[in-house]
Amino acid sequence: MADEYNLALMVAAVLNALAAALHFGVILVGAAWYRLFGAGERFARAAEEGKVFPAVVTSLIALVLLVWAAYALAGATVIDPLPLLRPALCAITVIYLLRGLVGAFMLADTGRSNRFVVISSLVCIGFGVVHLVGLVQMWERLA
Repeated sequence: MADEYNLALMVAAVLNALAAALHFGVILVGAAWYRLFGAGERFARAAEEGKVFPAVVTSLIALVLLVWAAYALAGATVIDPLPLLRPALCAITVIYLLRGLVGAFMLADTGRSNRFVVISSLVCIGFGVVHLVGLVQMWERLA
């Protein structure tokens, strides 16, 4: 039944999948979206020049986000458990929270706009909090 599923982790899965789709969209649209979403001028120029590197890096990020979506679905009990489910969900949560809280300082002098740094950090904190809520709610069931 649907009431057996964990809503927070289902939302986390959707957020991860949307973020992955956005990354694939950046690859498809190209340099303009690399700039718009704050990837940096180096990536945007490389995409304009037809270099493969930006697409490879962005694809890898998208694939990781899809794996994270699968782990969130497994944690929500929507799909069968995946290997190392609890530690993986802990790691995903910590990565999002650290990126949100510490990433802003790490990105400060990288040439990215302040708007990108602030918005992406807030998004990561939000994603991390959603994961954390679901993780706490499901902790005993994930053992």
